[in-house]
Amino acid sequence: MNIKILLVEDQKLMRIGIKSLFSDYPEMEIIGEAQNGKEAVEKAKLIKPDIVLMDIGLHDISGIEATKQILEVNNNIKVIILTSHINEEELNASLIAGANAYVIKDISTDFLMSVIKMVKKGAMWIDPHVVPFIREKNNGIIPSRQVSRSVFRQNHSNLTQREYEVLKLVVDGQSNSQIAKTLTISEHTAKAHVCNIIQKLVVDDRTQAAVKALKEGLV
Repeated sequence: MNIKILLVEDQKLMRIGIKSLFSDYPEMEIIGEAQNGKEAVEKAKLIKPDIVLMDIGLHDISGIEATKQILEVNNNIKVIILTSHINEEELNASLIAGANAYVIKDISTDFLMSVIKMVKKGAMWIDPHVVPFIREKNNGIIPSRQVSRSVFRQNHSNLTQREYEVLKLVVDGQSNSQIAKTLTISEHTAKAHVCNIIQKLVVDDRTQAAVKALKEGLV
């Protein structure tokens, strides 16, 4: 069954651009569009999408307020907030409103599609670029949890300590080249570690590995 999506974006060209991303993903279908928050709330009631891709900066009511109103009527709908910048107040408000994901708009197409699939299954996702910001502000949305080596080995004995170090950098949004530089290893080795982590955590990609690490308190 296709994932049914309501696209909320106030700029027509942006809507056209986002819609074009889905042409290579037949398992997902944009079944409706809205150009402002009030229209989004009404269309969500009418067409009952699985996912709402919600632009945060709308001209009437904000995407955050629209999210709150949509979920008050139907909390089975999942909302993915789309934003062009990191803002502490907006992040907090989005999560309090019930958003399932907070995504920076420069996310790659494949990552966005992975996020949609994970959110549809009930996962929560926060852009890895935002995680360090959250911790610096210490606002408690995602606590920085320290896992002892003994507990780590007990729960995830199939990961090596080096892979655990790489996993933490993946969660922080680092690319393979950045991981290589941070750990003073080759980019080829960094890529190999990431591939091993993906296989051992039984996920499809590095995004899902980061989500699983946060969800299980590995970092």
